[in-house]
Order: sequence, then structure tokens, then C-alpha cells
Amino acid sequence: MTYIGIIGGSGLYNIMDNKELMNIDTPYGNTSDKIEVGKINNIDVAFLPRHGKKHTIPPHKVNYKANIFALHKLGVERIIGLNAVGSLNEDYHPGDIVIPDQFIDFTKRRDLTYYDGPDVYHTSMADPFCSDINKKAYETGKKLNYRIHDTGSYLCIEGPRFSTRSESKMFKNFADIIGMTLVPEINLAAELSLCYGMIATVTDYDAWSTKPVEVSDVINIMKESEEKVSNMLYNLIPEINDQRSCNCSLRLENAKA
Repeated sequence: MTYIGIIGGSGLYNIMDNKELMNIDTPYGNTSDKIEVGKINNIDVAFLPRHGKKHTIPPHKVNYKANIFALHKLGVERIIGLNAVGSLNEDYHPGDIVIPDQFIDFTKRRDLTYYDGPDVYHTSMADPFCSDINKKAYETGKKLNYRIHDTGSYLCIEGPRFSTRSESKMFKNFADIIGMTLVPEINLAAELSLCYGMIATVTDYDAWSTKPVEVSDVINIMKESEEKVSNMLYNLIPEINDQRSCNCSLRLENAKA
């Protein structure tokens, strides 16, 4: 069986049917939590809460290698990441949805690859996100009349702290949104030739703005946006359930050193 993988928060539990919890063993240890398999809009999906069901795992401690490997082992070929992000762009407002197409890695001490030797692969990440998922996600959001952006560069920081004002002003010159969980999730998906797309919800203007980021603001916007993201997923998942037409499955071709 092939599932569509979803990695994110807890707002999906109300739209999944026929739910069943699964433990998947991996060579990299335990996943963040049990994987919940079920159906969304009659399509088989596998949902994994990135930070654990009770949000007990900080972004720098997520076992990304186990999470991605377990989804791959389960039969997932396409992954949709659900992320809360700060805005580094005045035109990207809290409550907006962004479908990023690029990223910048500012993490410092994460385990970034499955290929630690003796096999070495230099994976091309020039266009890191799945073009097919991105296109269909944007079209879905537009049909639902949401404020949605079809492009954006995601800057990933180590966390769990937020940026200083100076950092945020610097980042603003290079990226549109900022978060703590994209890397190495997307890198590892690419190394297993999986498709990866993201629905990012803007929760705040980062520290470059007059009001510093507060966790309460992030939580409030995410709660307000849960229905929006759920509606997007419900309508998007059937659109990406066909045979892959992108080049993500070819990521490792000519990549071995």
C-alpha cells in the first residue's frame, strides 16, 4: 500500500477516518511518535506529529532520520510538511499560507544525511521542493480563496530560541519566511528520492518588526488556521494521489561520488 505522508501538528485528528496507530522500527531509533494511518478524503495517509503528540520534542531534538526513514519504509512516496513560520517579508501577513520553493540552512548541529560513508552521495538540491506538490497546493489554496503565496525562501534556524533583532534584520535580506524544522527533513526525503512539499502558515512578523515574537501569538494563529490547513489538505490530497510526474524520484541519479 502507498500512503501520502503528512508531518506536522495535531490539527489533523478531526479529518482522518479509520485511524490506526503503528510503530515502525528504524535503524536510527524511535520516531517522534507513533504513525497514525487512516484516510483523508478516501485517500490513504500516514500522519506523524513532528514534535510528538504532546509537543514534547524541541526542533533541534527531533529524530528527523527516523521519521523520514519510517515513512519511507511504510510505503510513503510523497510528503507534505505542515509548518508554522515567521514572516521576513512585509507582504506575507500572519494567517497567510506560503508554499515555499527554496530554503537556506542556518542550522548548526543537526544530522543532515543518511550517507555518512562508505557510500557518499552529493544530492542536487537546486530545486528542493516537489514542483508537482507545490503547483497543486497553490492551486488548491487559490480555489479556496485563501491568501496564499506560491513562492518563498524558507530560512531554517537551529532553535529553539527565536532570532535576535539583528539576526532577523539580516535574514530579512535573504529570505521570506523563517522556521526551525524544515532542515534536515527535506534533505533526508530527497536522499530517499521522496517528494516533499510544504504548507507553511505565517504566525508572526519575526523580530525585525516592532513587536517581538511570542509563543502565545504563534499558538493563537495556528489554532485559528487549523481549519484552513485541514481544508487545504482535504482538497489537495486527491490531487497528488496519482502517479508521480515530477523528477523527485531521480534525485540520486549521478549523485554518487
